[in-house]
Amino acid sequence: MAKLTLDEQRKILGYVRGVLSAACAGGRDPEAPELPVLAAPGACFVTLRENGNVRGCIGSVEAFEPLADNLRRNAENAAFSDPAFPPLEADELAFTTVEVALPSPPRRLAAPEEPDLERDGLLIVLGTRRAVFLPGTVAEQRWTLPEAWEQLALKVGLPPGAWRDPATGLYAFECEIFAE
Repeated sequence: MAKLTLDEQRKILGYVRGVLSAACAGGRDPEAPELPVLAAPGACFVTLRENGNVRGCIGSVEAFEPLADNLRRNAENAAFSDPAFPPLEADELAFTTVEVALPSPPRRLAAPEEPDLERDGLLIVLGTRRAVFLPGTVAEQRWTLPEAWEQLALKVGLPPGAWRDPATGLYAFECEIFAE
């Protein structure tokens, strides 16, 4: 995907903010801005932050619907259905910032040492279980790459060392990330 302009980023963030406002107020979702990128199939992550701390984060790395629909779905799920956090209250919205990450298609890794921890997000897949760390997460946590793979395996309920199993898929992806 081509890099978005600042105006496109601003419109997308405004749309996500409008979706959250409508959901908190019980109103109708806003119309998505008329941007070609929003009509095309796209994947995204929506992260909500309160005082710089994550307040909810939901997303997908695979495009299965128009990006506008994926943004709406993930914004609502980050606000109300992230199992790590209680549902967002309407009075919290004013103190919540929106961050959007648009991932590239994941690439399967030949070796677990391949990813660049400053640039790449990580994805682990075994059967129907999958877990993701967005770019920068591993560096923020100061994990080594083996520690990151181990944390991903544990995050999705796999046994320790499962990331070393040849049946486990290890992937990396890049993201365009922008925030309010």
